[in-house]
Amino acid sequence: MNVKQLRAFLAVAQCLSFAQAGERLHLSQPALSLTVKSLEDELGGKLLSRTTRSVSLTPEGETLLPLARQLLADWDNTEELLRQRFTLQLGKVSIAAMPSYAGNLLPSALKVFRERYPRVNVAVHDVINEQVLEMVRHRRVELGIGFEPESSSSLLFTPFYMDRFVAVVPVGSPLAEREEVTWGELLREDFIALQRPSAVRLLLEQDLRNQHGKLSVAFESHQLSTIGRMVASGLGVSAVPSLCIQQMRELGAHCVALAEPRIERRIGLMMLADHKLSAAAQALRDVLIECAQEHTLENV
Repeated sequence: MNVKQLRAFLAVAQCLSFAQAGERLHLSQPALSLTVKSLEDELGGKLLSRTTRSVSLTPEGETLLPLARQLLADWDNTEELLRQRFTLQLGKVSIAAMPSYAGNLLPSALKVFRERYPRVNVAVHDVINEQVLEMVRHRRVELGIGFEPESSSSLLFTPFYMDRFVAVVPVGSPLAEREEVTWGELLREDFIALQRPSAVRLLLEQDLRNQHGKLSVAFESHQLSTIGRMVASGLGVSAVPSLCIQQMRELGAHCVALAEPRIERRIGLMMLADHKLSAAAQALRDVLIECAQEHTLENV
């Protein structure tokens, strides 16, 4: 039993006329009769009683009629739902992004995406870099944004840009008047850092160890917004990726370029190398890459 056979049966059952049903389905009467007969052969008995003057339903045909209506309605609804998803009239996509990106550049990209695909729902998981990688690898999200993995053949990484760390200091600090400060100068102050296992914290400790030894931390927090407020309140200084500059300014802190050593890391988009993205995820990926390219050009 197939959809074509059910449509033929339903049309004849509703019209009680092969001629009218054929017109509705754009089929010749012989072709329609053959389709109905093939359905009867499949099921093992007559569904329609036909004479030269009239067509009527057999008891078995009466039993099939409401079931055929429901089956075809379900089929049409499923077909329409998938068509809407493929054409992005409906859909849902999940993405994981590290907080420094999720709270700064991601909203503007999502605004562009929403304008183009207003009926596609986006779930954003604002998690540390390590969890971004884990969620992508375990297929909990289709896309992730974070630091470039050191080595992973299972992930496809699309670089957005090279991000560098900048100093975050109180507005009234003498360091705020400088165009650039060294790490040595910054670390003489009380340092405020993200808590482990944040990739930002681990990266700083790793790159500073040779020249400055173990990173001495006076205060630590899980949230970048809390660190910005702490610095603005005069509790100390910090260092964050440059994509957080606007966020730090809004929190009342000041950012200054950092040198010696210059710590930087590529940020980009991750997905499983062997995974075929859904239509919604592919559309979001395209928008994210487009917005990243525009951001890079603006900052050249």
